[in-house]
Amino acid sequence: MTLDPIHVEHIAQLAYGIASDVDTTDHDDLAGRVWDDWLPELRRDGRVVIEPVADHERRRVDVDDVALADRPFETVHGLDSGTINPTTFKNGLVVDVAHAAMAAEPSDLELHRARTIVATVHAGDTTSDFDDAWRERDAGYTRQRVLHAPRVNRYAEGVVHALALYLAEGTHALDHVGDVEELLVLDGPIYPKELFTWEDRDPELGALAREAKPRAVVENYVRLVERCIERDVPLAGFVKNPSSRTIVRTLSRAGFEPPWPDDTALFTALLERYADGDRVDDELSFTTWFHSRGGPDRRMAAGADALGIDRKLDPEQYEPTFFVLYDPRTDVTYKLEAPYAFACDPDIRDALTRQVLADVATTRGPPEAVGKADELARITATETAALRRKFEERFDSDRQSTYDDRRWGKEPY
Repeated sequence: MTLDPIHVEHIAQLAYGIASDVDTTDHDDLAGRVWDDWLPELRRDGRVVIEPVADHERRRVDVDDVALADRPFETVHGLDSGTINPTTFKNGLVVDVAHAAMAAEPSDLELHRARTIVATVHAGDTTSDFDDAWRERDAGYTRQRVLHAPRVNRYAEGVVHALALYLAEGTHALDHVGDVEELLVLDGPIYPKELFTWEDRDPELGALAREAKPRAVVENYVRLVERCIERDVPLAGFVKNPSSRTIVRTLSRAGFEPPWPDDTALFTALLERYADGDRVDDELSFTTWFHSRGGPDRRMAAGADALGIDRKLDPEQYEPTFFVLYDPRTDVTYKLEAPYAFACDPDIRDALTRQVLADVATTRGPPEAVGKADELARITATETAALRRKFEERFDSDRQSTYDDRRWGKEPY
């Protein structure tokens, strides 16, 4: 049964009542105060968690002008990893499969053919061992393996997902970073932040994060940073859906009650502009760069131990930095990350900023190389269903379905 028009109107009345109690102009004033008074040096427990790399400014640029500007990097490589999402079978196995690819702009079809595939398996049976060595397929263009996930009492789905996704992505990046000539942009953060959150979520997960297999996954990203530094090839991460809450949580702990659900909402309030009641949509607005040493990023701060992973260079070089970009045409806020090793150089920092501004102005979304990598790595719903059926046949066990699968028609069975 659907809602009748009268029900829709009743629900709308609730919205009117909520809106009458919210004055967003107050939020704008608060955002300005946070920018001026807190973000120049945001501290938590005595540590500086957010601070500018250099200038502390909000800037804007004409969309058409920056779209037509020369790109600092003529060749850009993008990298992404897609998964089928965790699948539980009636025999007790939990499986996820990840598939990573690198794309180039301009295109490099031979590079696009190369893939890294990882199947991660969690089993309740402690006597099972599914670990497999890397194997080559497709005349060497594809590398694949099975990883047996460490056993956990809870969070098995999250564990297999994170390990598959990041092992495929990090391995593929390391294997093909030698093909990158000027700039490598990951689709997402520069580190596997989901693994970094384990210590905060649950003691069992926290202990798991420091076991050999998860640490090896993180180490791939540490070595990737080092390889890029050695080759003088900047590494960045384009975050399409930034979800950090480092700033708003720190403000709350300090007794400042932020009205924003996360840092992205705060930056949107800082960068969104209106004139005569209408959003100004002919300019991109953006911040200058910040150090990030709070939340998941604190694991890679200079004073942290990086989960016990050996860093061959000055630990400060690995610290995440970022700037935030707002596109008023789509009302979307993005984040670009880079290790401090690159962001500390004002010329590289400026080049990364101008490159991403030009790309977003042109595509109304991610840089083209990132978009290509996303298309190459994505596993469609139809492909996911087919792969799950293959696993069912091989395991001689049906997938453990739920009522929601039937209700929402999640798979074309």
